[in-house]
Amino acid sequence: MNVEYTGFVPLTLTELNTLTEELSRLLGTQYPPVIIPGEAILGIEAVAAGIAAPGRTILNIVTGPYGSLFGQWLERGGANVVEVKVPFDQVVTVEAVAAAIEQYQPVALSFVQAEVVTGGSNPAEDIFRLARKHDLITVTDSVSAVGGEALPVDEWEVDFAIIGAQKALAGPNGVSAVSVSPRGWAFLEANERAPRNSILSLLDLRPAEDGSAPLRVPPFIPVLEARALIQALHAVAEEGLPQVIRRHEQAAASAIAGITALGLAPWQKDSRHYSTLTTTVRINGEQRLQIRQPLGIVAPGDGELFGQLLRINHFGRQASREGVEAAVRTLAGLLEQDAGQAVQAVRQVWGATV
Repeated sequence: MNVEYTGFVPLTLTELNTLTEELSRLLGTQYPPVIIPGEAILGIEAVAAGIAAPGRTILNIVTGPYGSLFGQWLERGGANVVEVKVPFDQVVTVEAVAAAIEQYQPVALSFVQAEVVTGGSNPAEDIFRLARKHDLITVTDSVSAVGGEALPVDEWEVDFAIIGAQKALAGPNGVSAVSVSPRGWAFLEANERAPRNSILSLLDLRPAEDGSAPLRVPPFIPVLEARALIQALHAVAEEGLPQVIRRHEQAAASAIAGITALGLAPWQKDSRHYSTLTTTVRINGEQRLQIRQPLGIVAPGDGELFGQLLRINHFGRQASREGVEAAVRTLAGLLEQDAGQAVQAVRQVWGATV
């Protein structure tokens, strides 16, 4: 087959402005975010490198492996890192965070909003409210949460919010963003060790302070991924962010109903804090459920969680009745059970009939 190459079309200023405006609208912030030229892990490391410094005590909440990694990056930068760590089948409590703040008097607080690896969702709004009370700089890894949970950045006074598009937004993973508040920028600028002239430098990527549009498109922005993200953001806007979140909530509720009908139990212990993006299934070493490769949207546990749980990745386009039904049928097949009752439980949550 002959394919005619029509030439590369650079990203236009109009497209760049659309991208930043749509991201700001999605996050409920008046401040344009920093566009990160890569997967969101780059933005997470950039924030850690930018805020870490000797003499800064940072409270790092660890409810999954990404929280542990963020703490390691903070320590590498010389920060005094205080951990509040819980077993990975739980999320943090506000009481535990409050006690740590009183004991260690940190200047900043960091946590992962939604843990897709463990299926838990931390009480973000309450944590931010507590942080405001103590005038702490706040950092949230919301790569997975955005689109599946609320994240009104200005209303909650979030200083750093790292987001990705490949989960609930059903977008690409080759471009991401970091929302930074004025307080956040001041915190970065006050750190003499914050990277400059580096791929980890947020300060070098800072939008104009007066809010004016750039005069040209920065050359580092991946063009195809940026266009794909614009399309994904338009799709979210067309459906409506509240409805997108509601669809993820229904997917999670129906997945819980389905696995319960199969005689399985959620990995997470507290039903008030189940993630809307993934449902993790406790398998207790059950050999029939020991898969090594994903089967559709059913995936094995990562790292130390392998053999302990399975994940149903019902985010993005798979946050649907059909997506959850397929996952439940996969689990029923592994268990050598009839899937009928579990499928019916899924459909009842969606208001559908068998």
